Parts: sequence; C-alpha cells; structure tokens
Amino acid sequence: MKFIKWLLALVVTLILLVTVYLTVFFDPNDFKPEIVDAVKKQTGRELVIADDLSWTFFPVIGINLGGVSLSNPDGFTPKAMLEVNKAVAEVALMPLFSQQIEIAELSLDGATINLVTRKNGTSSFDGLSGDNSKKAATPAAETSSNAKLNDINIGGISITNTQINMIDEAKKQTQVFTLKSFTLGEFALEQFAPIAFEFSATMPDMTVSSEGNGELKLSRDFTQLVVNGLKIDTVVEGESIPNKKLETSISLATQIALDKQQLSVDIVQLTAASITAAGKVGVNYATKIPQINADFQLGDIDLDTLLPKTETAAATEQAPAASTPAVEPDLSALKQLDVKLKFTVKSIKVANLSTQNWLMDVGIKNGVLDLTKLNADLYQGKLLVSAQVDARQAVASYQFDKKVTGVQIRPLLKDAADVDLLAGTANFDVKGKGRSLIPEQLKKNLLANGHFDINDGALYGVNIPQMIRSAQAKLKGDLSPETKEERKTDFSSLTGSFSLDNGVATNPDLAMSSPLLRLAGKGTANLLTEALDYRLTTSLVSSLKGQGGSDKDALAGIDIPLAITGTFQKPEYALDTKALLNNQLKEETDKAKEKLKDSLLKKLGGF
Repeated sequence: MKFIKWLLALVVTLILLVTVYLTVFFDPNDFKPEIVDAVKKQTGRELVIADDLSWTFFPVIGINLGGVSLSNPDGFTPKAMLEVNKAVAEVALMPLFSQQIEIAELSLDGATINLVTRKNGTSSFDGLSGDNSKKAATPAAETSSNAKLNDINIGGISITNTQINMIDEAKKQTQVFTLKSFTLGEFALEQFAPIAFEFSATMPDMTVSSEGNGELKLSRDFTQLVVNGLKIDTVVEGESIPNKKLETSISLATQIALDKQQLSVDIVQLTAASITAAGKVGVNYATKIPQINADFQLGDIDLDTLLPKTETAAATEQAPAASTPAVEPDLSALKQLDVKLKFTVKSIKVANLSTQNWLMDVGIKNGVLDLTKLNADLYQGKLLVSAQVDARQAVASYQFDKKVTGVQIRPLLKDAADVDLLAGTANFDVKGKGRSLIPEQLKKNLLANGHFDINDGALYGVNIPQMIRSAQAKLKGDLSPETKEERKTDFSSLTGSFSLDNGVATNPDLAMSSPLLRLAGKGTANLLTEALDYRLTTSLVSSLKGQGGSDKDALAGIDIPLAITGTFQKPEYALDTKALLNNQLKEETDKAKEKLKDSLLKKLGGF
C-alpha cells in the first residue's frame, strides 16, 4: 500500500516538475519565429501568429492559440488565405502513459479560408507543397502505420463560424460556403457518438442552407466507420430552381469499410418537393474511377409542377431576347463515371403525359450511357425502350429501339401534344440512330425506320364518306347546304411503315380499311416545320348507306383522290373534285361503250 502511495506521489511530482519546466523554462512563444520561418521557407507564404500561445495543464495538457493567418501568394486579393480567430486542443495527460488518447476538447472558431483562382489560372494552392513534401510524407506514414493505440476518447469537438470563400476572377464570381457549426459529442471507439452540423452556401445563381444530426461509431481497428440515423434537411433557393425554392429531407445509414475503401448507404427515406424515394447505394472507391451501384424506388413524380411556369403571351412579346447559337451539351463527365443504376417509379407525369410502373436499368462506363431496359405502362398499353448515348466524342451519337403495344392513341396524343387526330389501339415500333443532342440538329440528323398499326379506331377532323356524298351531290347540281355530321371517319385498321431522314418522315404505304371504304396512299410529315403532305386514294366498298347513303352508290368502285395538308395541329382535308369528275365520266363512258357493244352484238345475231 505504501508502495502505491509513493508511486502516485512520484507521478504527481513528475507532473508538477513538467508543468514548472514548461511554464518557466519552455515558452511556446519562443518557437513562433522558427515556425514562421519554416512556413516561409517551405511555401513562400507569410504565417502570422498574433496572439500569445498558452499552455493548459492537469488534468489535461493543451495549447491555446489565436490570431493565426496564412497569406495568399503575392498579388492575390484577399491577402490572407487562412485566418483563425481561436483554436484550442486539450489532451488528458494520465492516459498517455497507457497508450490511450483522451481529448478533453478540440475547438476551432472563426476560421476564414479565401481560395482565389486568377485569370491566368494560378490559385491559392500554388506553392503550398515544397520539394521535400513527398520525402517527408513517407516516414510520417510509416510512423502512423506502426503506431498502436489502445483507445481514443474525445470529450467533444466543436467547429464554429468557419467560412470558405471561393473566388474566380475570370468569371468574376464568388461562392461562399459557411459551416456555422459542427459538433461531435463524447466519442470512444466502438461506441456511438452524436454529431450535428449547420451549413449554408451562397452561389451566383442559388443559395443553400442545410442542417443535420445523427450518430457515428469507429471500430477499434479503425477499419469500419458507421453512421446511423443521419437526417439532413436542406433548402435550395434561386431563379433556376423549380418554383424558385426546393426543400429536401433525407434519412440514411452509412457504413464505410476504410480498409477495403468501400461505402454503402441505405436511404431510408428521401423527399424532394412532392417526390418520395428510398434505396441503396454502394461505392467502391479503391479503383481509379469509383464504381457506383444504386437501386432506387420512387413514388409518384409530377415533373409539371417542377418545370418553369409558361410565361404569358404579353410578357413573351416584350423585347425578344437575342438568339445565341446552340452548343452541344458537355458530356465529358461521363468518362469519369462507372455507374450502374436501377430505378422503379410508381408514376411519372411530364408535359401532361401520364405513365405508370416504370422499371429502368442504366449503365455508364467509359463515356457511354446504356439504357439497357425501360419498361412502363402507357395509356392501357406497354412501352419498351433500349437506347445508348456515346459521349466519347465532342458531338455525342446515339441509337435506340422503341416499341409501344396496345396503347390508346387518342388520349395519348391529346395529353402529349393537344392533338385530336386519331383514336384506336396502337402498336408502334421504331429503330433509329443519329448524332448531336442540339434539338434542331437532333431532328435533322436522326435516321430511323419504323412501322405502325392502329385497330378499331377513327380519324378525327374529317368525315370522308360525308365529303364524298357532298362532292357527289355537287356534281349532280345539288348545291343545297351540307348536312352537319360529326367530323370523324371510323376504320377497322390503319397501317403503314415510315423512314425518317433530314427531319422528314416519309410514309410510302399508308392503308386504311373500314366497312364502307378503302384508303391508300403515301405522304410526308416534316418534323422541323410540322407540315403534312399526303396524297391518298379513297374508294367506296359498296354503299354509303351506313352513313346516310343510298342502297347502291353511283361512286362505288371509283377511285377518289384525297389530299391531307396543313400541320400536325391543324390538318386540312380536301377531295380532288376534278379528278373525281374525270373518274366518274370515264366510268359512265365505259358503261355507255358496253351498252353500245351489247346492242350491236344483238343486232348481229350475238356475234
């Protein structure tokens, strides 16, 4: 027992002697000139320590410093790259003897970092690493790898009022990032410790404010870092933000395998505006290009609520903005990605077009984006798409294969383009390829081939039988007003193939069948001007009685030319009455010739 008392007395005496020595004979301020000179020699920068350094002692040993600043290179504005108002580091003394670190307090207050990029490309980081930096790093790394600690205990870490100013002189822009606070509660290995932060950013086109809290745990062998219950709420505001303001909230759990350099994130809930989602993300950052795998499940998405509101016509007519030449989107970032994504979405609404039950697989690697599968329910039918975008060249190229089956075409066209032109159950397939993602160039450069068939439908905006009856009546001299009937032509099938080149879709084999008539012909649809130009031939099968005609129609079997012109929004239909008259006269002439031939044969005794 006496031995223990004498041992404790000895330890206390040693601590007192160290304290007296450090206080009387070892003034940390004596080293300030040496520290300043070393920084000057290594970086060429001026280090200023304005306040006196001071010790703290038992039960903790630490040092307080303040008024610290490090200059930017000569000629830079602001002159200071780093300014620190106050920093405190305190370590418990006794645990050090048993290879344990107990940090009573780590705090940093009022740090300001000015990172400048000048017009000539030089930046605040230039010259910070000296020639000996690599040589010096090796022994330090070896020392740290060989060091072993039994435990680490931290009473708390507090960082407050830290601001980073990123200044780009070429763009004349300043971005301000402010860490208002970051706190880590009492921390020990293999135990969860609370964390919290409050952050904001001011950029030229938006502002961001974010705050969050959760808990983290570090394994004793320093190979596993776990973050649980992390919840982050963020608000983004700016003119370019949907509705000028976007609020997001995310709850997640993260595991980082520090030894294997792998990260996994379990997103419990994510909300952004009215969108909800959940999913998992895995990252392997041990490779040159990090490998990312993600699987997300999303709810209902209404993109119309996120898109900018349409301006009024009056506002649009005011001083048209000067047109600027369109440029190709920069997709070079795709070369730095190795990503596999899987999405399921309950529903998506965009431009008033509704779809449900999305399933999408996307891969990005070596500058190529592969949409290997996209399935969705589309107006009582199915949509199946595969596509690829190759961004390895400055002008991206693409190819796609699209199939639509069993879709109700009328509500789709009305919702997507406000066009009431066709009804029926549609099947559609198209394969295509092209270069350039500029909208106008995309239409011009697209090469595609496809086929369509629409069953049990109707052509809206025209009543072909009624047009034929009207033309027939006029040919007979009946100029009475036309009867008003619904402008619709029912059909049992409408089929055709098409090719697309230089912005023009060519349809060489349009064919329509109905109980009353047959329609066939060809034409073009210009995607750039939206102009229609079709020349068709209509022939009656028998009678128009089904739509108001007589039992036997005089025009049955006669080819009747029909022209479709105008635009996608306003198609125009017209019969070629001159050709119709010529066809009818030819028919009547042929009949007269047959009657005359029969009469002559009778007179000649049947020869």
